[in-house]
Amino acid sequence: MSITDKQTLQQQEQELRQAVEFALNFAKKAGAEAEVGVTKVAGLSVSSRLEQVENIEFNNDGSLGISVYLGKRKGNASTSDLQPQSIQKTIEAALAIAKYTSEDDCTGLADKEILAFEAPDLDLYHQVDISVDQAVELVIEAEHYGLNADEHIVNSDGATFNSHSGVRVYGNTRGMLQSYLSSRYSLSCSLISEYQDQPERDYEYTISREFDKLQAPKWVGEQAAIKAVDRLNPQRIKTGEMPVIFYNDVATGLVGHLAGAISGGALYRKSSFLLDKLGEQILPEWFAISERPHLLRQLASSAFDSEGVITQNREIITDGVLQTYLMTSYSGRKMGLKSTGHAGGIHNWLVKPNRQGGLNTLLKEMGTGLLVTEMLGSAINSVTGEYSRGAAGFWVENGEIQYPVAEISIAGQLQDMYKNLVAVGDDIEHRSNIQTGSILLEKMMVSGE
Repeated sequence: MSITDKQTLQQQEQELRQAVEFALNFAKKAGAEAEVGVTKVAGLSVSSRLEQVENIEFNNDGSLGISVYLGKRKGNASTSDLQPQSIQKTIEAALAIAKYTSEDDCTGLADKEILAFEAPDLDLYHQVDISVDQAVELVIEAEHYGLNADEHIVNSDGATFNSHSGVRVYGNTRGMLQSYLSSRYSLSCSLISEYQDQPERDYEYTISREFDKLQAPKWVGEQAAIKAVDRLNPQRIKTGEMPVIFYNDVATGLVGHLAGAISGGALYRKSSFLLDKLGEQILPEWFAISERPHLLRQLASSAFDSEGVITQNREIITDGVLQTYLMTSYSGRKMGLKSTGHAGGIHNWLVKPNRQGGLNTLLKEMGTGLLVTEMLGSAINSVTGEYSRGAAGFWVENGEIQYPVAEISIAGQLQDMYKNLVAVGDDIEHRSNIQTGSILLEKMMVSGE
């Protein structure tokens, strides 16, 4: 994007703020409380396959969503047409819906004292001038290096570059009106390897709010090739109980199940295996998770949640003890608690490592066992914590990777899995809203031959 585009985006921001104010004023005149969220996203997406351009797409999308509250009755409506007449019709539709919904004592806007009337600038927008020709060059270069990295690479599933910028505006009838600009860039490549007529596929990607912080196309292509080749000629392993390492980008999902289990929606419905565990030790004493929503330029940073509640630093787990639940306004009222600013998700969970030396340290500590690098399918019971998933990865002996494995499944109880964590490495995965290193578990049941 050029500097003119940034000025255009800032102008759009002001126009969208005016649209939100218009909507809120109209709702107030109709005797309703209301909240309005508007997003506007523009960008470029370019994909290639076998070093030939496959698709070039420009998008410029916007939408406005409004929730109105008539007493304890709620109505929702949305529109992609941001003209005043269309916004007015959308509000009228929401009001009509609200009149026919059942009353709910827990519905309503977030409490005024926790709204983000003053929101910090988190430096989420970074302009850069990317032409179509440059984007094409990036994807073809990534594929070129990947396709030529190893003789076992026989095909490509393509490479894709995305450049998107956006505006987010939120306001409500309690006087809050906030907005911010954001940017996001990514480059990915997926390759197919083959050995004795047996193909394997893997990919690599890089993503950042700053274009200059992306990994080079050469790295993306070559890493995709290395991962695809490493998977060749997978073997089965015998069924048994054994130590398991979740590689860092898979470990984010393991921690993500924790986030789901302590979210207000699961708790007030009594569909969580961590119900009534606040203040209790659910993980080893050395384990800690901190939430840091205001880290500058991070993908999961946010000054306020989707209800306008200000986000703040929180300790999620300290010394293995659960410190907080994750509440929206609605779930908080259901449980007699305050919103924690988690409408819309979590913000930069930082899992503290307790081992130095990355994955190699965990491999040596495990000795013999399974390294999981991919999950397939899911059978997780959020009420009981029963966990069973298809998996692929590598067999490890004497701290060294021996060969790839496939067509296996791993199973356990999440409560036990969390308590049986042995170590978290310092090979942090930074591309997720959960930033964790690889995780070593004492034992899991692995089903193979």
